[in-house]
Amino acid sequence: MTKTYQLGLYEKATPAGLNWEERLGVAASCGFDYLEISVDETDARQARLDWTAQERAEVVQAARNTGVPVGSMCLSGHRKWPLGAKDSQKRAYALTMMDKALELACDLGLHIIQLAGYDAYYDEDAWGESERYFSENLAKATEMAAAAGVVLGFETMETPFMDTVGKAMRYVDEVGSPFLGVYPDVGNLTNASFIYGTPVADDIALGAGHIFAAHLKATKAGHYRDMLFGEGTTDYEGGLSQLVPQGVRRYVCEMWYLGSDVWKDDVAHASAFCREKIEAALRAAAAA
Repeated sequence: MTKTYQLGLYEKATPAGLNWEERLGVAASCGFDYLEISVDETDARQARLDWTAQERAEVVQAARNTGVPVGSMCLSGHRKWPLGAKDSQKRAYALTMMDKALELACDLGLHIIQLAGYDAYYDEDAWGESERYFSENLAKATEMAAAAGVVLGFETMETPFMDTVGKAMRYVDEVGSPFLGVYPDVGNLTNASFIYGTPVADDIALGAGHIFAAHLKATKAGHYRDMLFGEGTTDYEGGLSQLVPQGVRRYVCEMWYLGSDVWKDDVAHASAFCREKIEAALRAAAAA
């Protein structure tokens, strides 16, 4: 029987030295349904875009052996090579990265790529043409995704360019494709709510019909990562009060391995914590 919802584990919750069968095995033993792979700006994770057919097949086989698929990709490499970068070579590589990421997604059998909502970053985040180039290249990236049959969802970030669902929807509406939507981070949205005064639930309501999945993450004002579930001030209840009735059924526990000897316990706790929140929201929606 198909599960009511799927809960994924962010890859970076596990030590980098694990092989794929070990990593997927941890996800299985800690109560997760799938793993979200990371393709960030580091050389090691960028190299995944050029994996051989054998290397890709090994990941697929590990998923079969453990029963835990790679279900989505967090493509944060666009922070270093943004779609709206001032450097034309960076913009060109942003699209090359997108093309390779889509090919990798198809080979691994995953459904969703989470896009980083940055028009530019680092030393060029304030240059005047970033939004124009971002829009142009986003349209090209969405065409690529449509051809591949993989959806792209904007992560709501920690920077003002796209730190709310409302801001992400500006570009979703502009492109107007079923292959581009929103993949919000409820922790980041909570921090944005402190800045703008808009409740998390009200912001998520702006994305109704366009939200593919959501990150659940522990945050507090001014702090966006490296916290355990149960710490911080994330408005899980407010976020899920909109996400669940909207029909969002894929969630990822976003957390990081920080060197703790009991990291597996922390991962298992994350699964139990998030499932309790999601299932409470499902019961509330059913009773409404």
